[in-house]
Amino acid sequence: MNLSEYAEYDATGLASLVHSGDVTPLELTRLAREAHDQVNPHINAVVEFYEDAETVAGANGGIFHGVPFLRKDIGESEAGRLQEKGSRLFKGCRSHTDSYYFRRAREAGLRTIGRSATPELGSTVMTESFLNGITRNPWDLERSAGGSSGGAAAAVAAGITPIAHGNDGGGSIRIPASWCGLVGLNPSRGRISGGPDNQDASFGLTRAFVLCRTVRDMAAALDVFSGPHPGDPFIIIQPNRSYVAELSQPTGRLRVGVARTSWGAVGLEPEVLHAVEATAKLLQEMGHMVTDIVSPYEPVEYSRRAFAGANASANLLERAARAMGRTINADTLEPGNLKWYEFGRDVPLSEAVDLQEVLRKMRFRVGEAIHAFDILLTPTMPIVAVPHGGIYSATNPTLSAEESIEIADTAICQYAGVFNVTGQPSVSLPLAESAGGLPIGIQIVGRFGDESTLVRVARDLEEARPWNSRLAKVRVGSN
Repeated sequence: MNLSEYAEYDATGLASLVHSGDVTPLELTRLAREAHDQVNPHINAVVEFYEDAETVAGANGGIFHGVPFLRKDIGESEAGRLQEKGSRLFKGCRSHTDSYYFRRAREAGLRTIGRSATPELGSTVMTESFLNGITRNPWDLERSAGGSSGGAAAAVAAGITPIAHGNDGGGSIRIPASWCGLVGLNPSRGRISGGPDNQDASFGLTRAFVLCRTVRDMAAALDVFSGPHPGDPFIIIQPNRSYVAELSQPTGRLRVGVARTSWGAVGLEPEVLHAVEATAKLLQEMGHMVTDIVSPYEPVEYSRRAFAGANASANLLERAARAMGRTINADTLEPGNLKWYEFGRDVPLSEAVDLQEVLRKMRFRVGEAIHAFDILLTPTMPIVAVPHGGIYSATNPTLSAEESIEIADTAICQYAGVFNVTGQPSVSLPLAESAGGLPIGIQIVGRFGDESTLVRVARDLEEARPWNSRLAKVRVGSN
């Protein structure tokens, strides 16, 4: 297998070649290293390719037997490996914990070969940091790959690996999936365990999964990573059959709520709106009942969620710094995160303890507003990938803490973060492209615990509007 052939396959396809004996896991790892060496200097997606990548542990067999995999440099961890969270504050830090997530990855045959870039503390929609520099979008090197799983998205879009770890606390899987032309699912709260030491990350807002190129890889990854562990805060309803088996099941007729209007301060770009309308028409042609919906919440509700949680975030960061014997200041934190830390320290305790009530009220209001629908259809992002720097970057010294939430979080993540609060599964699919050749992601949102319907709908849309022929400009074998 040569490098161009390697980049053509999704993870399921590569695994099938290993199972048939046409290629070995070692050969795939060496191809991933070659791919990294070819394109990573252009996109800066991978911050560490393990020196011992060719000997990393992995199961003999498994659904993803031998497939190269990347770990996002924040969240789920591998014991003994560096985990710097894109921050100078954590530079050189190694994790002592082997997350259940990566235990499952190894059991499924995935070979984790390195770390992908993230903005400092995973805090923004752009993967730029003082520690690791700018991660560039393979579709247009002058534009952002998104965040906070931007390194993972750029690496998959460029063909370094066909699948990569990501996590999502307000859009951090779906945003880079949208801007890099990938499939990005944020599962239901509780679908994937954060154990053994982070079972309810960020008050249940953050979940881990993957970025990939095909719906069948998404379904297979759900089978790999789903399932409860001891200590999880609750056990979500389990599926009736495997998610891969759902790929051969009928979808049925669904009630679809369509968002054609802005849910925040940033308006929809005309090409994004056109993509939503084209997808709504397609679903209607498939026999589904389509109805327009208005925003189920007010932007101030989402901002309030962030402000109420600021004190807890600041305290967690301060405890981590103290445990490492390090100091939080302008030499260890970027301007945006330093302002957010200082803001959080000053939030009254009375406001901080209101967080659960803020989340409860928002879940209830949104739940009531959308209860009539089986799925929702929304833009993933109101705009296409933005140029580097600017107001959405945490390295921007001009925004106050309040402005960073209202301008760079609430406004631009208007269709994403709300479903982190409700806990519902949502997937960004690369169903459209701008006139300038930039990907446009369309989000499908399911009922809580109903990833099965999302798998079937995503399969239908992929078959009707296949995207595998649309490839990034900077990609393995194209340079």
